Amino acid sequence: MVGQIVCSKAGRDKGNFLVVVIEKENFVSVCDGKERPLERPKLKNPKHLCFTNTVLSAESFRTNKSLRKALAIYRDSVN
Repeated sequence: MVGQIVCSKAGRDKGNFLVVVIEKENFVSVCDGKERPLERPKLKNPKHLCFTNTVLSAESFRTNKSLRKALAIYRDSVN
């Protein structure tokens, strides 16, 4: 599940695309590289996320800049 692109269904970040960076027992930590940088991931309940079939490689989310770029490319391909 780590590296998977998700869309938030609830909370202040509703409608935003994020990437799963850490998977815990009942929660996942997600980042977007801007509002939620890799240094400060957000803990979310998986039921508040809509999972996509797209999984990023580890290189795509190594830095905040590369993460923002990968999410922008995905966002443009969806719209």
